[in-house]
Amino acid sequence: MIKMVGIELKQAEQEGLLIGVKSDGMKYSVRQHRLTWLMPDVWIKVVDALSSKKAKLTAEILIQTGARINEVRHIEERDIDYERNTIKLRITKTKAKKGERTGKPRTIPMSSAFIKRLRKHFAAGIKPGSKIGLLSTPAFNIALKKALVKIDYPEPYMVSTHNIRKTHGNWLKILGNLRIIDVDASEICLRLGHDYNTFLSSYGSSSVLDNKDVMLVKQILGDLYSR
Repeated sequence: MIKMVGIELKQAEQEGLLIGVKSDGMKYSVRQHRLTWLMPDVWIKVVDALSSKKAKLTAEILIQTGARINEVRHIEERDIDYERNTIKLRITKTKAKKGERTGKPRTIPMSSAFIKRLRKHFAAGIKPGSKIGLLSTPAFNIALKKALVKIDYPEPYMVSTHNIRKTHGNWLKILGNLRIIDVDASEICLRLGHDYNTFLSSYGSSSVLDNKDVMLVKQILGDLYSR
């Protein structure tokens, strides 16, 4: 039994989930960890199962950037360099524990194919100065859960928007270790906006992709960090 802010949490029937009851009688659930990341074949099925174009765009920008949803939702066309294939994240997480008053902007490389996808997106009648147009975090979490249930993913409650970020980071780490792409730990940390210790403790995972998985990841990420 675990106590959390005055709530006693007990093991739920679902593995990896704790449940409790608030003072007002509302049920409260907590994941025991947030380390889940998705295999590429599962990811492809999830995107296909998403029911709207806006949900698919939200999923694509998250897996292609590895950024937080509250960072990518502020992207405007002015943040995209179509010649250099980069995106500038102007609004980023403020790390108060490290003394930051505002988040530090960062510019990250992107695949040429996804940059072309964004160029078409912004050319399709979006007014200058408008944001990219993504689902809200709650709305995308709902869409994501529905897609996971639709494809019979065994533990849909263990996956949220933030786990897509973990998926991106782990894919890069594995392909970098295999020398398939030209990326190292420092570049991944700078891309994600994390230090090395945080990446290892919260994002790092063993290299469990087989040859077919690796080919699928390359298909999804395109020429990002290609050698």
